[in-house]
Amino acid sequence: MTTMAMTEPPLKWLFERLDFAPQPKRFELDIVHERWKAARDGAVAPRRSAISFAPEDRAAAETLFVHRFEGSDDDAVLTEGASAAAMLLGSCKIGDRLSEASGRRGAVRLRRLLKEMRRTGQPVLAQYTRVENGRDRAIVEILVAPLSEDGSTIDSALTAISAHVLDGAPRRAPREAVYRGLAVFALGARMSFADDVAQCLGAEFAPLEDREFEDGEYKIRPLENMRGRDCYVVFTLNGDETASSADKLCKLLFFIGALKDAGAERVTAVTPYLCFSRKDRRTKPRDPVTTRYVAQLFEALGTDRLVCIDVHNIAAFQNAFRCETVHLDAQALFARHVVANVGDSPVAVVSPDLGGEKRAELFRLRLERVLRRPVAKAFMDKHRSEGRVVGDIFAGDVKDRTAIIIDDLISGGGTVARTAAACRANGAARVWVAVTHGVFSETAASTLADAPIDTLIVTDSVPLQSAVAGALGDRLTLVTVAGLVAEAIRRLHANGSIVQLLDEGP
Repeated sequence: MTTMAMTEPPLKWLFERLDFAPQPKRFELDIVHERWKAARDGAVAPRRSAISFAPEDRAAAETLFVHRFEGSDDDAVLTEGASAAAMLLGSCKIGDRLSEASGRRGAVRLRRLLKEMRRTGQPVLAQYTRVENGRDRAIVEILVAPLSEDGSTIDSALTAISAHVLDGAPRRAPREAVYRGLAVFALGARMSFADDVAQCLGAEFAPLEDREFEDGEYKIRPLENMRGRDCYVVFTLNGDETASSADKLCKLLFFIGALKDAGAERVTAVTPYLCFSRKDRRTKPRDPVTTRYVAQLFEALGTDRLVCIDVHNIAAFQNAFRCETVHLDAQALFARHVVANVGDSPVAVVSPDLGGEKRAELFRLRLERVLRRPVAKAFMDKHRSEGRVVGDIFAGDVKDRTAIIIDDLISGGGTVARTAAACRANGAARVWVAVTHGVFSETAASTLADAPIDTLIVTDSVPLQSAVAGALGDRLTLVTVAGLVAEAIRRLHANGSIVQLLDEGP
């Protein structure tokens, strides 16, 4: 029985067929399933030693491998069948952890099945198509079944895998066909980030005319047929010496309108940094709610979708727009950097204010998953009087730890500097800062130069100012989100999974 409609979206995206009442099509897996059922004999799950195969069933026995759980699915350790596991996980040996598998895509598939198997306590059968060099090479069937040494607790998993090779498989559509109908535009004077996106995407930018008149007004239009096209406009909306945030927003809106007038089927605004998103609620009587006003401007011009990275308040962002919104984050990229550089040091994730506590908690949970050890948490808060910060509150355990302050953006640097100083005062061994948008004001360089920060990690969603780079020197680390944006465009154009992208990273 195929039960895709009952399953979580990640499983649907990874598999073409999913059965919770397994009826394997491959005879090897059918034999494994029958032997497992016979050995179960009314228990929660059978012991591995109770599952045996006759000499004539050798082919079936060679399809299976076993993982032992250690706390979570991510910590499953291979205990048997390295050669069979290699078909799904890449080169591996007994004792390897699932989270360290070289075959990343296969590991994700298996991890999802293990999670579902542990949730239901029953065998799960899945099927997907293996693709190599643009061709469908094999139909792969995977059976995952629980094992138990004591008969009452699922402590291991038996996996059997078999593939039907497609010798005459037709070639999948080439890149030109995959991107058929796609038109990607880049706006602005600084094109280095957009160029990186295009390189990661493997597609050229569509031509446009961006003309400024003597009185400061401008016109912008596409230079080729847009009728029926799927258009993506990449433009980060920070203010700089070339144009203010308002000017950039106005230019983007004009171009979206021109694309819709030219017959574009769908227009997606890709704004890694979205301006005016910090004023998302009224804090004083008659205050503007600019986040909502910006949303209304995009909608009025016919924008079909907006893609952003780490907006200031995701709930306000999602509620402000009636058109589709896609919210990306840089947490997977930050986590990779931390894992590669933190070593064995104990870690704490710190939110510089209460508003960012949820963001910090999600990052803390991600770090615990990839580091496979506990990660502490802390937060900072400030109270103001007549618009000035007059006091700070710090709570959490950072003593002798690498404290990682995480935030969506940094402007003047005062909040980050105060939080870093508080971490030091509370015994932090090292202070790292991970910020998505480096929207540095004129005073940021001097503020950060004296801040007790060992490393500042920032993405290239906003062009880095030379003054800040000079002030921080080798304490500054730049992480690119070009691959994240490019992969998001590719998946959106092909109706792929964004949830999976955020989970795994580009």
